[in-house]
Parts: sequence; structure tokens; C-alpha cells
Amino acid sequence: METIVTGDQVDFDPSAPPPSLSYVVRDFLVGFVLPAIAKYSDSWYVWPIYWVTGLLREPCFGLCFFSDSRLLNSFVGHISPSSILVPYHGWWNHGNVEKDELGSCTLDNGTKTLRFTIPFPRISSHFHPSSGLFSPNERLDVITSTASVVLVAALLLYFSILQGPIQMLKLYFVPYWVFVMWLNIVTYLHHHGYETKLPWYRGKEWSYLRGGLTTVDLYSDYGMFNKIHHDIGTHVIHHLFSQIPHYHLEEAPILGKYYREPKQSGPIPFHLLKILATSLNEDNYVSDHGGIVFYHTDPQRLKYFKNKSN
Repeated sequence: METIVTGDQVDFDPSAPPPSLSYVVRDFLVGFVLPAIAKYSDSWYVWPIYWVTGLLREPCFGLCFFSDSRLLNSFVGHISPSSILVPYHGWWNHGNVEKDELGSCTLDNGTKTLRFTIPFPRISSHFHPSSGLFSPNERLDVITSTASVVLVAALLLYFSILQGPIQMLKLYFVPYWVFVMWLNIVTYLHHHGYETKLPWYRGKEWSYLRGGLTTVDLYSDYGMFNKIHHDIGTHVIHHLFSQIPHYHLEEAPILGKYYREPKQSGPIPFHLLKILATSLNEDNYVSDHGGIVFYHTDPQRLKYFKNKSN
């Protein structure tokens, strides 16, 4: 890694190997070696260990900058998330009431039902080039990402026929389920659960900078998992300056009063479960009016759980 120091400023060259490319090589090697060991041993003592490695996977979601070449970044970026059926060009609008891709906080009951069953509507789909989530100049990127995911889905079908559905369940779908569960928890906590309520923005009040500043750092909360996850817990600076390589994110400056970081934990972040449960119980809805809104607790829901606990 080439680091150029000029006075008090440091310029990072993400394309200087190593370590940028070494992390990519390492992750792909792990991705091939672990399932090979599990399949070769075919032991019920080994399979659960392999499945838990779903916790270790953290691809580039539209923010893969390990090279100065946009084409190379895009190529490698497509391979990583597409392998777990996630479109590369997708997660951009954070803290936005209308366009946040992690989960809208203004869904009516009918939309919720359709989203979690069909899913529908397509207007807010990650895979649809005309989705309201994307601008017209992003449509080609969305088409490329969708085509990559379709190709992987076809390969999964092929290998399911070749290897058998039970073998593919053990090799791919169980660790995939573990990964999706872990990713959703981690991403949710990067945008919720802070001791002070985080603002969400609507309409003209939203900007990329404001959205990035509503995220929460958790790098001290991951304990032993921090380095395995490519320092993903340095979430605030990651969104503001996504070109900085992950192994230099901790060196980035703290953002003063705009910086939010929960309390530190031990080697295993069990305390995050309590933060998650509290947020899910208290962060229920935002107001339908206003450009800057905060989560509120549904009094009926709160009353229900209090009565249930008595």
C-alpha cells in the first residue's frame, strides 16, 4: 500500500498492491476453501462450522473502491455481491424517508403485505431500471447488476440439478440464510438504535451528506469480528468518503458533534442484541408530515407489550 504524506495530510492510493488486492484474493480463497473442506469431510461436526462462516461475509454493495479503475471496481464489485444474489448498484440513499433502500419507515399495511409476500410493487425494486430509487443515468448500471444476479441464479439452479438440492442446501443456502440474517442486523444497527434518535429526511431536506451523517459507527462494538468484516463498523466515514480503503477507515478524522458511536463491548458483541430489541420495540413509525422526522413509539404497541409482560 502506497501512502503519500504531505504535511499533515495523507493521500491513500487504493490501487497500490498489496494490500488492496490481497484482501480480494484472501476473501475469494476463503470462499472456495471452506465449502471444499465441508464437502470433502461431509461431517455433521464440520457443516455447522462452515455455516457459521456466513457471519464472515461482507461484500461491496455499490461501494467497491480498491482500485483507481472504475471498470475494475465494478467488475470485482459485481462478482462479490452477485454471488449472494444482491445487486451491486443499489444501496445509496441513506436516511431518506422516501428512498432509503434498507427499509422505508413510511410503509402502509397494504404495501407491507405486498413487499413481504410477492414482493411488490416493482416501483421501488433494486432490480428494476425504472425504479424510483434510481435516476435515468443509473439505469444501465441497474440492468448490469440485475443481469449479474440472474446469471448467478441460473448457475445455482444448474448446480442444484448437478449436485442435488440437499447438497446445495448445505453448501449455499444455509450459510446464505445465516449471512442475510447477520447482514440485516448489522445494517439495521448502523441506522437505528442509537441512544439519541437519528433524523430521517424527506424531499428537499435530504442530501447525500445529511444521509451519511445519520449513520452510526459500530467498529468498537464488533469485538473479534471487526477485522474479519473489513472494518465495516466505521460506517459514518465509509458513507461520506467511500473511496478510502477499509483498512484506513479508522485513521479518518472523527466528525466532532456529528459523530455517533455506541459504547464499546468485549470480544463478542452480545450486547447488540439488546440494542436491536430495544430499537425494534421503540422505533415504530415517523410522522407523515415534515421534512425532518424522527422515529416514535406506537403507544398501542407499547401498551400491548406492557400488558403481555404483566
